[in-house]
Amino acid sequence: MSLLDGIDGPDDLARLSPRELRDLAAEVRTFLIENVARTGGHLGPNLGVVELTIALHRVFDSPSDPIVWDTGHQSYVHKLLTGRKDFAGLRTRDGLAGYPQRAESPHDVVESSHASSSLSWADGISRAFSRTGRGDRHVVAVVGDGALTGGMTWEALNNITDDNDRNLVIVVNDNGRSYAPTIGGMARYLNRVRTAATYRDLDAKSGKLARRLGKAGRALYRGVRGGTHGFLSRLTNNSALYAQLDIKYLGPVDGHDIPTLIETLELAKSYSAPVIVHAITEKGRGYDPARLDEADQFHAVGKIDPITGEALGSSGVGWTDVFAERLVEIGERRDDVIAMTAAMLRPTGLAPFAERYPERVYDVGIAEQHAVASAAGLAYGGLHPVVALYSTFVNRAFDQVLMDVALHGAGVTFVLDRSGVTGPDGPSHHGMWDLALLHIVPHVRIAAPRDAERLREALDEAVAVADAPTVVRFPKGEVPESIPALERTADGVDVLARDGAEDVLLVGIGPFAHLALDVAARLRAQGIGATVVDPRWAVPVASSLVDLAARHRLVITIEDGIRVGGIGTRIRQVLREAGVDTAVDELGLPDAFIDHASRDQILEDAGLTPARIAQDVVAQVLGTRVPVARQDVRSRDPRVEAPSQQGRSGR
Repeated sequence: MSLLDGIDGPDDLARLSPRELRDLAAEVRTFLIENVARTGGHLGPNLGVVELTIALHRVFDSPSDPIVWDTGHQSYVHKLLTGRKDFAGLRTRDGLAGYPQRAESPHDVVESSHASSSLSWADGISRAFSRTGRGDRHVVAVVGDGALTGGMTWEALNNITDDNDRNLVIVVNDNGRSYAPTIGGMARYLNRVRTAATYRDLDAKSGKLARRLGKAGRALYRGVRGGTHGFLSRLTNNSALYAQLDIKYLGPVDGHDIPTLIETLELAKSYSAPVIVHAITEKGRGYDPARLDEADQFHAVGKIDPITGEALGSSGVGWTDVFAERLVEIGERRDDVIAMTAAMLRPTGLAPFAERYPERVYDVGIAEQHAVASAAGLAYGGLHPVVALYSTFVNRAFDQVLMDVALHGAGVTFVLDRSGVTGPDGPSHHGMWDLALLHIVPHVRIAAPRDAERLREALDEAVAVADAPTVVRFPKGEVPESIPALERTADGVDVLARDGAEDVLLVGIGPFAHLALDVAARLRAQGIGATVVDPRWAVPVASSLVDLAARHRLVITIEDGIRVGGIGTRIRQVLREAGVDTAVDELGLPDAFIDHASRDQILEDAGLTPARIAQDVVAQVLGTRVPVARQDVRSRDPRVEAPSQQGRSGR
């Protein structure tokens, strides 16, 4: 039986010798490579924290001592050591989540996978323990050096150091990277510490000597280390980093040396006050394909060959690829267009632009709020920023979109990748709130392209707007086949299909135009006429869309976002303001946190399938389901006559 087979919980680590702990680390790496290669997931970050996670669970008593992971994508080893070894269904329905999940285990505390929040959680938990008489419990926050670029981390540190009477250990997992190499002044500072030969050599030699001297030597080492820390840190100037913070600092330590990690964490645990432990690790440790990957060291992978690391499966053109190519073309035409992102240069498609125009790209680290406010300043200075983010992360900067960009009429374009249902990454990564959040911003213009050509069009039109924020959103995955329009109205709405009588107007937002066409074909087979339109620009609502709605008996809106307060709601409100009483049924995602599953499974659960939608529409046309379609609109103009009783049933 392997060592890993004998680990059913953290307590089982106590019986292992230092050599066995090292062998366990090797087994864990092999397990991760073999299993994540089959399912896809966050491989590089987890390979980098194997020894650190073993040491944490050896020293602290989880879950009594909660461990908070920031951002949580490096929690696979934690899952293994807390008894979750079935990785066959990782990130699939009914399988293990890719991030900590409370429903899986009491060892998982914080589920959100948005970076830089762990210290605030740890601050709150440790304060609660102290206030409620549980001061014997410790709280551990594991934060990556990339997360130190986020402002919340420093807000939390400011408050943590103002109250030092509690058991709080902050482990800085310093691998020099977030998705890609960590950027900014903080990164340069930590890099000097990480590479300072004098500090590294002295620290390593002193630790090894102490271990050879046994318990007495280790006791001497703990005492001498505190006394010599000031001298050693001055050699690298690291003490200046925390000089103004009333908090103990230990490190840097080798994040792959289990005995040293255990010694340091035990020392941190004994202080009865907040302590920072600075551990230097290597992302992708022990797996050459990951270590040698310059882009992101296999931060997140799909299914791969475990031997070569080469990707398996489809190699079609993705939405991000189309955006990346078009932005370079725009950059050739306009030297005022610059690009910004928050530690996600490659994932958001900005790498080609950065290679062509390196002086016109700003990566601000994991700091979306700063990125958006800075973009407003760039616009004031005569530039047009294109801010590329994952849709889920624009949530973090809503106030800046509203008050810094929109209020000041700044020409800033937001490109939101992975909008709507993303699938395996779970509730904190679905980009399902952007439409409902952003359409309430005054003067905003939101485009949701249905295919590659419309994405290129939308981006061209967006950067031409100089007095308001513009948004271009698209989902994760491959671009579907193009849908030509039968006609385009004067204000830009594409009519994609017209079948028979004007019974039902189907408004497909973005790629859901394909779904709307499928529904229309099913309705036609039932003798119900349907018109399918793609607004292209979902906000503002085009007047031609209002005219089309007035001529139809029923309007169905379909969007890849929450239906509560979404684009369908806005269209219904605009229709009512115009005196149009056509019933509107707004289809979209529920206002709920949707668990990890495939995109198709999630859409089926939400009723967003052609068969389900067509079935409901038929019932509405027949008058057996609310909202009920108007019985006859051909003999009157609903904007002139009073609304019918049936029209009032539209929600």
